[in-house]
Amino acid sequence: MTAVSRHVHGERTPLRPAERVRAVAGYFLVVYKRTWQGSLFSRFVSPLLFLLAMGLGLGSLVDGASGGVDGVPYLLFVAPGMVAVQAMLSAVSESTYPVYGLFTWNRMYHSMLATPLTVSDILLGHLGVIAAQGGLAAAAFVLVAALFGSFTSWWVQLAVPVGVLVTLAFAVPLFGFTARAKGDSSFNVVYRLVITPLMLFSGVFFPVDRLPIVLEALAWVTPLWHGVELVRSSAHGSFAPFDLVHLVVLLVFIAVGWVYARTGMTARLVS
Repeated sequence: MTAVSRHVHGERTPLRPAERVRAVAGYFLVVYKRTWQGSLFSRFVSPLLFLLAMGLGLGSLVDGASGGVDGVPYLLFVAPGMVAVQAMLSAVSESTYPVYGLFTWNRMYHSMLATPLTVSDILLGHLGVIAAQGGLAAAAFVLVAALFGSFTSWWVQLAVPVGVLVTLAFAVPLFGFTARAKGDSSFNVVYRLVITPLMLFSGVFFPVDRLPIVLEALAWVTPLWHGVELVRSSAHGSFAPFDLVHLVVLLVFIAVGWVYARTGMTARLVS
């Protein structure tokens, strides 16, 4: 029998890859609709509190004592870095406990895989929604920080797609880590030994060239530092050829993370 459209009676044509991914993303968007008010509120209030405390409070002390950082007012230095941090935190919060729960607590991934969906469909669909959430977090911070005069160029709008890249550079590898996690206590290690040190030593609050050479070299191979530098260039329209290196590094983290995540999810769900 010849397959017909899915909108009429009869044998239905198989879903195309884009339709399968869209179906997965649609599920997670429906879930997000139930909590978006709370997350949207926190994404606007968090930047406001940070800018008042760090950008203006601590910033006034830094500016008074040393004239800012490299001749730039501290608010203008730290605000772009925090845009990248917001994207990172969004990725981590969405790619650890919630993803682990889909493997173990409600086994939603297993239910999805019982349909015509593939592991790649599930991964792409879920990551697409997380990327959108990271972009929203970056956009919220840019909007609030702009009200404080934290940026000097309209190129700061590029900070939002950069935030999406930073989100994926963390979320994609974390999917692989979560797929291999034996228990949710593993995420305490991620937060304490990875995320917190990255916030402190990735050029967010002070330039990495003030660090010992070993720590500076470690910062160079982390996605957050490259994201911070790209956002900072966008915030002040100070692009340089080396920014291409920052972009390539983020893309490499995403590409390598994809292989790590896909193999981990396949082993967890199929093997």
